[in-house]
Amino acid sequence: MSLRAGDPVEIGGYPLEARLGSGGMGTVFLARTSSGRPVAIKLIHPQLAADDEFRIRFRQEVAAARRVSGAFTAAVVDAATEAEQPWMATTYIQGHTLARRIATKGPVTGAELRRLAIGLAEALRDIHRVEVVHRDLKPSNVVLSPEGPRVIDFGISRAVNQQTLTITGRVIGTPPFMSPEQLQAPRDVGPRSDVFSLGTLLAYAATGHGPFDADSPYLAAYQVVHEEPSLEDVPVALRTVVESCLAKEPDGRPSAHELLVLLRDLPADLGQTDAGGVGTGRTRDMITQHHVATPATPAPTAPTATAAPAAPTTTPADPDTGSVDTPTGRRLPRRWRPVLAAAVAVTVVAIGGGVAALTAGGFGGNSGGDKGNSAAAPSAALPNGFTPWHETVPGGRPDIPDELRCVAHGDALFCGGGSVVATRIRAGDGSRVWTAKSPGVPVNNTYLVGATDDTVLGYRFAAQNAPQGPPSEVVALDANTGRELWSVPSGAQSTAVTGRTQDAVVVGSDVVTVDASNSRFEARDAHSGRVRWTSPFPAGTQCAPVPMGQRFVAMCATNAEVNALAVRHSALYPVEQTSGTLGKPLAVKGPAVPVGVANGRLVLLQVHMEGPESAGYDGVAQVDPASRKVTYSRLAKTYTGTPGMADGTVYVSGQTGLVTALDPETGRQKWSRQTGVEGASGPVAGADALYFSSATGRVVALSPHDGKPLWTTDPQADGLTGGTGASPRVTLAGRAVVVAAAKNTLFAFDAQKPPKSG
Repeated sequence: MSLRAGDPVEIGGYPLEARLGSGGMGTVFLARTSSGRPVAIKLIHPQLAADDEFRIRFRQEVAAARRVSGAFTAAVVDAATEAEQPWMATTYIQGHTLARRIATKGPVTGAELRRLAIGLAEALRDIHRVEVVHRDLKPSNVVLSPEGPRVIDFGISRAVNQQTLTITGRVIGTPPFMSPEQLQAPRDVGPRSDVFSLGTLLAYAATGHGPFDADSPYLAAYQVVHEEPSLEDVPVALRTVVESCLAKEPDGRPSAHELLVLLRDLPADLGQTDAGGVGTGRTRDMITQHHVATPATPAPTAPTATAAPAAPTTTPADPDTGSVDTPTGRRLPRRWRPVLAAAVAVTVVAIGGGVAALTAGGFGGNSGGDKGNSAAAPSAALPNGFTPWHETVPGGRPDIPDELRCVAHGDALFCGGGSVVATRIRAGDGSRVWTAKSPGVPVNNTYLVGATDDTVLGYRFAAQNAPQGPPSEVVALDANTGRELWSVPSGAQSTAVTGRTQDAVVVGSDVVTVDASNSRFEARDAHSGRVRWTSPFPAGTQCAPVPMGQRFVAMCATNAEVNALAVRHSALYPVEQTSGTLGKPLAVKGPAVPVGVANGRLVLLQVHMEGPESAGYDGVAQVDPASRKVTYSRLAKTYTGTPGMADGTVYVSGQTGLVTALDPETGRQKWSRQTGVEGASGPVAGADALYFSSATGRVVALSPHDGKPLWTTDPQADGLTGGTGASPRVTLAGRAVVVAAAKNTLFAFDAQKPPKSG
């Protein structure tokens, strides 16, 4: 990859030839020594150079890399850790990463797999011999050189006796490749944590998927800690060795040296797998939990799209919680099958991220108007009886903590996500009125569909191995009582088509869904479930709804590109809202992600691809369905991070807390501001403030005029940071800021009296 405008010409006297890539801490360049020897130079991002913690982390990386510098790692050639913009030069390793090798050619097999396993074990032995723990062994940190595999990136490594930098509110690492102790007690991680990670890495290399892959990072973390690995596709000869690496307790795993001995005893050409078993079926139903503080509200009767729900069976109130669990609706057996539309990596979530259809504006919201996510006017009042509050909403799978997203309707909040179909919460004090739960495994980045004046719509997922029925449904609930009104099977291809998890949208008083076979749109009255129209997808395509205010357009791609998870050519179809008839298509150049609406035009960010991988956004497109005009603007550089939109401005919030404002008309950068909130999503527009928040619940308020930080709060939960693509986590209920964080955490405070940091 060639150098970009603004890249330095040389670093530390080393002339630069090309840009190799960019990550959370810095950019890596290809350079040459005076003798012509190629070296890779990692240059710390300028916005991090003044951050003491990042400087410490970089010094540790350099020190660890110097201590190792063996035949299976990249040797340190030079470094300047105290420079104004610190850097480190290492020997340049020719070759692709293991991640790219698997993505382009599939799993590693036979003798090649054995050589890879032995090479990685030798690398780990060398690392541990000098008392360094890598702590981030994953496919992108393994380079397949002609001489064998090399382990790179010691950015979060540490010496065995060195204090870790992990702090409250931040979990550093990649969950599907982390050890149980790294997730539970990161300060106590030792060398055998790397052995666990190597076990997951070998399973990934052999099968193309990890032994703990899951639909959400929180589920992946739970499976690492509590569940058995999925190894049925690993060759039999290798499986026993991998199983020993994946023991839950460190003492049950081999050392790197013992692992090397085990691997050397394997046959030269690893054989095939044996047949995996099939789990037994289970049934499931949805539970709506009513909380006794709720005033009794008669539930209106309504025609249903499916069989009428059975009468609720009331169970005694829980003396500890003061709540009554009421099974609502018929008992619906389900057969589980995966419903992800695309593979989603934990550290880099699918481009554009999941977006719940929630509130007006942007694509943090359902209606997609010209404004950002629900805004608080300067005179906005607090909800009745408001006091700051903090609440955790248990779902149907308490073993799978997830995140929620909310929409405000007056003094009521409706939230959903993961195994919470929906819950009604009083915005004033955080008390729950009712909660509808789902027993199935939640799909990553799938939250509440949305709400009308009398109806709340969410997603329900079938329990794993349930005998029959759809794996996922859109469920309509009475807004007052939480009673199930109707449900319909739901398709799940929106992520592959649009880069966003949004398979249903609320349009006025209707809800538009994709049918279970991913072949047509279906529009229903949100409360009654009565079908207004159905509209088939164009032949040979799969489509997803994209909201534009009180209407929506269809974004479609060919079956071949969707099935290959490589959509490069999409088309937008205007939709006649009363009949569902699709108009003539408008072609959109390259992979593109819808981010919002400005002046009646749909705004999309164009994705810059480097081989099979996304490298960020390098252009902006505006589509006017009425005039059938598409305009394009190039961005001055490629921006990486989570996109969003508010008040006619596009924002990209980077993994390290850098927020950039862009003009969608010209692509011009309005301002760029470094914040202390890593992996934030947003924006949500309030009264002279933009809110961004991370999975830890840390919130930053920025001035929309110049990005000046107004205030920042402390973390409220232990959540993953550094990921990209999440939808906005902040909702405004008048002047109250309501924040969703990891582990189904919700909290609220007065925008004029934010919690003091520190």
